[in-house]
Amino acid sequence: MRLGLYIFASLVLIGMVGAGVYTVNPGRYPLEILGINTDFHIALWFILPMVLLFLFTLVHMFFYGLKNYFLLKKWQKDTHTLEDALYWSLVNEPKEQKYSIDEVGASAVLLAKASIILSDNVEGLTPRLARVVNIISKIKNGEYVDLKENKMSKIFKPGNPILIQNRLNCLESDEKFVEGVMRSSSDYSEIVQKEALETFARKTDFAKARKYIKVFDVQNFMVMLNRVTQQDKLGLNTEILTEFIDTLDLQCEDFLQVAVITKKYFKPEENLILFRGYQAKNEKAQNAYLYLLFEYELLEQVTVYLDEHDENEFMKFRAFHTLKKEHSKFKLEDIVDINSICSEQRFY
Repeated sequence: MRLGLYIFASLVLIGMVGAGVYTVNPGRYPLEILGINTDFHIALWFILPMVLLFLFTLVHMFFYGLKNYFLLKKWQKDTHTLEDALYWSLVNEPKEQKYSIDEVGASAVLLAKASIILSDNVEGLTPRLARVVNIISKIKNGEYVDLKENKMSKIFKPGNPILIQNRLNCLESDEKFVEGVMRSSSDYSEIVQKEALETFARKTDFAKARKYIKVFDVQNFMVMLNRVTQQDKLGLNTEILTEFIDTLDLQCEDFLQVAVITKKYFKPEENLILFRGYQAKNEKAQNAYLYLLFEYELLEQVTVYLDEHDENEFMKFRAFHTLKKEHSKFKLEDIVDINSICSEQRFY
């Protein structure tokens, strides 16, 4: 029952009882209470207990109403706190929260140490949670979301998997962002750096890549080299090639791969000059230099080079060299597996 209706009904009942009694007996009744003489109408004596009961009932209702009011306020506060905890767990940035009601806090404290992973769409959420669920779903579906535009750019820490996935999505659709990551790689996680480099190597030319040699690795350098064709050399020249080779830590196999590619696009003279210089600075390029000498049929230079080194070095090349002197029609690839040349037991 509503409080106003209860008060109105109680007062009407008290008034009706008092009026009824007064109508039947309008007399007075004296009574001494604790030495105090009282002389009230009989009707007043009838309604006095009702009035006292009414007043005590009001006090009782006010007390528990006030108690319930404060409890409701605590529930409302914890509801907002719980929503906040769910929000931060959804974005994979769980935070400690304080709850007013122990029963709520005893369970909700788990959200401070856990992240929520959505497996399906959820309906009936608050606008705030619905919005973040929608954004996370888009990111997980491969769509790039502008977090700054959605006022969430400061929500995610650098290593947050949702932020990383969103940046990976952006790499697929925005070439400017790819180059932005290359330019400021330290601002991004290793996963994003790696994906940006792979994307950059698949799409760019050597003129642009030259600016980011320091963030390149051998694998993606080789990806770029293998994209070179007779129709499109991607801006590759001897100067740029040397810059990459001087910066990267190429192994024997890598130098051989480079030699196999450059012999198709560089003139023999300039290619030999390049690799003569490489092998002079780095022993790992010696096999590649010998390979080119054989490819260009420069057997006299091969003889001189082999004589300058120990007899237990370049055993496969030496064997082919002996065969080549007797049967000049043989090609190196006919006899020797290029990929196995660097597997000889030799320490660089």
